[in-house]
Amino acid sequence: MINCRYCKTDKPTDEFYQSAIRKNGTGDCKECIRSKVKANRAKNADYYKQFDRDRANLPHRVQARKEYAQTEQGKEVALNNNRAWRSRNPASYQAHSMVNNAVRDGKLFKPSQCEGCNDETALHGHHCDYNKPLDVMWLCDPCHKQWHRENEPIYCNEAQEA
Repeated sequence: MINCRYCKTDKPTDEFYQSAIRKNGTGDCKECIRSKVKANRAKNADYYKQFDRDRANLPHRVQARKEYAQTEQGKEVALNNNRAWRSRNPASYQAHSMVNNAVRDGKLFKPSQCEGCNDETALHGHHCDYNKPLDVMWLCDPCHKQWHRENEPIYCNEAQEA
C-alpha cells in the first residue's frame, strides 16, 4: 500500500503510475493526477485548444488519418459516424438530400464559383435557414467555415429538439 500525498489515502500499487511513486513510499495516485491534469486543461483551455489543433495538423498525423480512412476499419468508422449524424439531425439530412436531388434533376442550379470569394473550386451548398431547404448559398470550404465562425444557422424545430 502506498499513501497518496494529495488525497491522503492508502491505495494499492496499481492505483499509481510507476513514475509517480517516490522512494519514501508516497506518491500521486492516478485519480489525483487525472484531476490535476483536467483542472490544468480547463484553466489553460485556449492554449490547449490551439496546441491540439497545431498537433493534429502536423504532416505525419494528417497522412496517418488519410491512410486510416482507406482501411476497412476506417471506412466502417466513417460510415457509423455518418449514420449517427443522420439520426441526430434528420431535418438537416433531409434538406441536404433535397438539394442534392434538385441539382441532379436540374431544378436547382449549382454555379461554378463561390458566392463569397468567386473562386472556381469545389462548392458546398450551405443552408442559412433549414426551414427553406432549397434556399442555399454555394460556398467554397474556407468561406463556408468562415460563415459558421461568424453566424449561426436557423434550424428546423425538429433539429433543435434532437
